[in-house]
Amino acid sequence: MLKPLAFLILIVCTTFVVTECRNIQLDDANLIQQTCKKTPNYALCTQYLNSDPKARSADVTGLALIMVNVMKNKANIALNKIHQLIGKSPPGQKAALNSCASKYNTIVAADIAQATEALQKGNPKFAENGANDAVIEAKGCESGFSGKSPLTAENNVMRDASVITAAIVRNLL
Repeated sequence: MLKPLAFLILIVCTTFVVTECRNIQLDDANLIQQTCKKTPNYALCTQYLNSDPKARSADVTGLALIMVNVMKNKANIALNKIHQLIGKSPPGQKAALNSCASKYNTIVAADIAQATEALQKGNPKFAENGANDAVIEAKGCESGFSGKSPLTAENNVMRDASVITAAIVRNLL
């Protein structure tokens, strides 16, 4: 009599734990979806956040920090391309490329650093400012060329990631 009762209790407890774990996972995925719905680019937001395994268990601040890291990665990719282009560009483009290098260095050293620190300290307004400043820097880089920019793709990616980051941070205000 005791063995069937113990078995029944084990089944009930196991079912409860599995059900609750499933609900937590659904809630975490739902947080990503709900947060990304409040951004200007839902598809890109979910793509970025779902590519980071930490996003599944993150709160909104954690999601914002993940996006700040995306910004950092995109800025470093742009900087690498800028340095490659500087070495083989005509003199007329070098000034614009150097200006872009300065702007992307500002994004990494100031804007991203400001956003990270602000989120960690619970000051989301300063984090939003950092993300918005990165948008301005990327647009400034793009407009600095007299003619076609060789960095249009990188500037657009930086702008998009920064706009998404700012939108996520606004949920914390």
